[in-house]
Amino acid sequence: MSTAMAPEAFCSPTRVLVVGGGGRENALAWALARSTGVEDVWVAPGNGGTKDLPGCRQLPVDESNHRGLLEACQRLAINLVVVGPEAPLAAGLADLLRAANLLVFGPGASGAQLEASKQWAKTLMQEAGIPTAGFWAACTEAEALAVLEQQAKPLVVKADGLAAGKGVTVAETMDEARSAITDIFSGRFGLRDGPALVLEERSHGPEVSVFALTDGERFVMLPPAQDHKRIGEGDTGPNTGGMGAYAPAPLLGVDDLETIRRSVLQPTLTALRERGIDYRGVIYVGLMLTAKGPSVIEYNCRFGDPECQTLMPLLGPELAKVLMACAAGRLDQAPDLSIASGCSACVVAAAEGYPGTIRRGDDIQSTLCQGPDLQLFHAGTQRRDDSDICVSSGGRVLAVVAQAEDFDTAFERAYAGLSQVHFQGMTYRRDIGHQVRNR
Repeated sequence: MSTAMAPEAFCSPTRVLVVGGGGRENALAWALARSTGVEDVWVAPGNGGTKDLPGCRQLPVDESNHRGLLEACQRLAINLVVVGPEAPLAAGLADLLRAANLLVFGPGASGAQLEASKQWAKTLMQEAGIPTAGFWAACTEAEALAVLEQQAKPLVVKADGLAAGKGVTVAETMDEARSAITDIFSGRFGLRDGPALVLEERSHGPEVSVFALTDGERFVMLPPAQDHKRIGEGDTGPNTGGMGAYAPAPLLGVDDLETIRRSVLQPTLTALRERGIDYRGVIYVGLMLTAKGPSVIEYNCRFGDPECQTLMPLLGPELAKVLMACAAGRLDQAPDLSIASGCSACVVAAAEGYPGTIRRGDDIQSTLCQGPDLQLFHAGTQRRDDSDICVSSGGRVLAVVAQAEDFDTAFERAYAGLSQVHFQGMTYRRDIGHQVRNR
């Protein structure tokens, strides 16, 4: 399955391209530029903060322009491509680049079905014996409503395709479930292959995110993380892409992680290989810790956002070599990835109106002085007329991340850093990490 390559072909990536323009890609580029042996990192298309990342350059090619990205890789002699967002992976960007003999960290379109189709992923879990809630798939609104009425209780309603993290409703009432079904079949989420959905039994318990870097056969696990989806303090209000995160999540101990390794990650890779899928990239597993044990809520085929911003400062200088080894199918020859001790805390600042209609174009002022334990990662920002002025251009505008030996200190540093950043209408939660903070 693995391509035979000499160790030197992947052990020292020197010219890296990160595809994407969000906060996740800002953090990935920052971490890769700090990795051993890396000389240059390009980010395509990047955002308003890309130019401020040491060792990074902005490449004005959109992530949907696959042919343009391929030509840029060949022109710049890129020897590792790291694809950040799910949409280009689902659309086959990694397949195109691999066909041109480029090393890519990110699955092909067949592997990206883990995220791109809830029904496909749930079927894989069911057939592989991976713990997950019971489900029903529906291709029409009438079919979905009939399942709901037959079950006679609120169900979780999930759009089957990519919906930018906003296609899931954990319904509290039957009317809320009916409304969510109608929304999906109204075309609100613009699903590429037409509307379809998965209805799922409700599970109960805290949620946690687990990430594994894999070459298709072997994998290495990262510290678990928890994010905060709701816009409002006290975990209230509508879901967002994520308003903050922290790692390592203390909900999972060594034994718990070993259970997840054996019962979730290893069976997932085995099931993918049985389907002829050589999955090279990150597997992001969203888990609910139920009374019966860990249960998979969903897979993602990329790093989470803002979990990625939280995790990258904890990862050692071997990161680029490990990602390249995964891309080459040779993780067994990669160096061990060192993980810093202590904690990492991330707080997201969003635009006024998020997650609904948002303000755009507001100047961002910052006096924050970044250091070894404090980072500012841009997300929805851009430069005003190619000047040095950054303006808000998206829902989640930026994130401040801090590290310390304990969560109280880490979050104090993060919020102190955020107090030095301002733009009109800036919105953020003041209770991120409430599960692990004592003050």
